[in-house]
Amino acid sequence: MFDGLFAFGHSLASFMTLESVFMALASSLVGVIIGALPGLTATMGVALMTTLTIKLPSSQALLILICTYVGAIYGGSRSAILLNIPGTPASAASCLDGYALARQGHAGRAMGIATTGSVLGTLIGMFFLALFTPLLGDVALKFGAYEFFWLAVFGVIISATLTGGDALKGWICGFAGLFVATIGQDGIHAFERFSFDNRDLAGGFSLVPALVGAFGFAEILVAMKERRPVPKINPFDTVIPKLKDVFQYWRTILRSGIIGTFIGIVPGVGEDVAAWSSYAAAKRASKEKEKFGKGSIEGLMAAETGDNACVPGAIIPVLTLQIPGSAPAAVLMAAMLIHGVKPGPMIMLESPQFVYDVVAMMLLATIGILIYGLVLTKLLVKVLRVPTTLIVPMIFVLCVVGTYALSSRLFDVWTMLFFGVLGYVLRQYKFPVAPLVLGIVLGDLMEKSLRRGLVLSDGDLTPFFTRPIAGSIFALIAIILLMRAPFMKNFLKRQSS
Repeated sequence: MFDGLFAFGHSLASFMTLESVFMALASSLVGVIIGALPGLTATMGVALMTTLTIKLPSSQALLILICTYVGAIYGGSRSAILLNIPGTPASAASCLDGYALARQGHAGRAMGIATTGSVLGTLIGMFFLALFTPLLGDVALKFGAYEFFWLAVFGVIISATLTGGDALKGWICGFAGLFVATIGQDGIHAFERFSFDNRDLAGGFSLVPALVGAFGFAEILVAMKERRPVPKINPFDTVIPKLKDVFQYWRTILRSGIIGTFIGIVPGVGEDVAAWSSYAAAKRASKEKEKFGKGSIEGLMAAETGDNACVPGAIIPVLTLQIPGSAPAAVLMAAMLIHGVKPGPMIMLESPQFVYDVVAMMLLATIGILIYGLVLTKLLVKVLRVPTTLIVPMIFVLCVVGTYALSSRLFDVWTMLFFGVLGYVLRQYKFPVAPLVLGIVLGDLMEKSLRRGLVLSDGDLTPFFTRPIAGSIFALIAIILLMRAPFMKNFLKRQSS
């Protein structure tokens, strides 16, 4: 316990320089603006900032990315409350009560509640990040090739199941992502696959250009199709939250923080599921259920606490298992690998201090969103009046320039454009993009683990099912698939009726 506190204090002190504090505050501001603008997601923001920070030292680059991540998830509440348009998918649940409060003349109070919930949710998630990462790291040391194979499959299966909509469409996208990950040279013998004698394809698709395309360029295409008028923002009252609103719902805050953190740990699920789950749990436990959806302070607090607690929660499996807990966390994991940081089971042995560095970065980001939420709200909401015709060209230039700057390859730009168009088409037909991206991220881990396991067992598949942890993960996957089968759904309906 005291060793952890000392390590955290050492990490925090290392960031107490003028340069680091400025970067943290500036990138948090960028994140808030990205999150506040409808159509721009946290994933897109982190992906773009990854391309722009490629030449910076790893500590500074990751500080910028984490602050952007936290700021973007928080920033989505601004447009959700004022315009009834979620700035990011994670803020959709905040529209229900946030906009209702704004229509009742309490927009300032609602934004104060959102700020309080976001800050407290992030702090709760930080606590579990510092507590669980070393413990989960010790458990992860028991994982071998067999366990990592099923863990990668579980990540794709569960992300497709919980992203909403048709699970089958999610699984199609997830396994399409796994296929994309096999294009190029294999990771063991460097044998070329699906390259068609093309030298660029032989190297495979780079992860960051694919992410920038799927979550950046695709959003540009959506924004071009669905042009929104410049909104009219009504005046609002003070954004300083009342202490009564905070202490009255302390159980809701604690419950939502825990729910958000643990949903973040589940691979590939994300902040939007954390917000809705926290909101639903708060409604079930509330004594004022009738107020939910009509301007409930408790409902808004639950949604904002849950989605922000998910951010540090999603980083826990990144650090310990090299499995992203959300789409922005997948980009963050790619950035760690680019900057020479190797997340995974060995991190507590090779770089234990880095875990506390991440917690310190989270704290600086939390301070940033607290300052912007309480002091600069009236200035920041003016960003919502910026027309789409000005924003879209700027983002497109950043997508192209940032992607090319990664390795100075024109092929990476074409990769970004291809996945951008693919992401746009998938959105039009209601296919989720997150499982596709997670499949690309986890494809390499799944393939290497499968082949290593087969080498260790001399081609025998039995250890994939008989080892305790591997067998448990396989059983969990089988249960999830079975519960989604049509005959099982019909059986459960008959039993319930």
